[in-house]
Amino acid sequence: MLTLVIELFWLFLPAGVANMAPVIFRRLSFLSCPVDFNKQLKGQPIFGTHKTYRGFFFGILAAIITVYLQRLAGGPILDYALVDYNQINIFWFGFLMGFGALFGDLIRSFIKRRLKMEPGKLWIPFDQIDWIIGSIAFTFFYFQLSYLMFFLALVLGGILHMLANYLGYLLKIKRAKL
Repeated sequence: MLTLVIELFWLFLPAGVANMAPVIFRRLSFLSCPVDFNKQLKGQPIFGTHKTYRGFFFGILAAIITVYLQRLAGGPILDYALVDYNQINIFWFGFLMGFGALFGDLIRSFIKRRLKMEPGKLWIPFDQIDWIIGSIAFTFFYFQLSYLMFFLALVLGGILHMLANYLGYLLKIKRAKL
């Protein structure tokens, strides 16, 4: 079971890094335009001002760099890889992992706006697992997850998301604890 946890952590690491990147780079003005261009749907923001092209750019870039570093890591850690980094296009895989994670987050924001939930308002478990679901949806042709792996990825991703948010809160780069 520990081996499976390590394999899933290694697989979803680029998506997790992509999910954290928008928070890390939010103070830059580069590409700070909202993805929805501040348009509204039935009187509600489509996604909200906090979902920007900057977040997508740096999130996807961070995922691509992470996959590249995973390939360079080599050695025993690649024994835990669920994909063969030497056989895949690592830039495309990194793009799909990053875009998938951020797209999952974007869809969750869309749903929250339809439910009239404020940005940043906690919505367990969807706030914690949207990035995992999105990255799985966009990379399904690279690997097949069993039901156990899918469930474990959601649990592991949710726990890691909460830990990362709490660390971000302690470092004063996140407003919410979870």
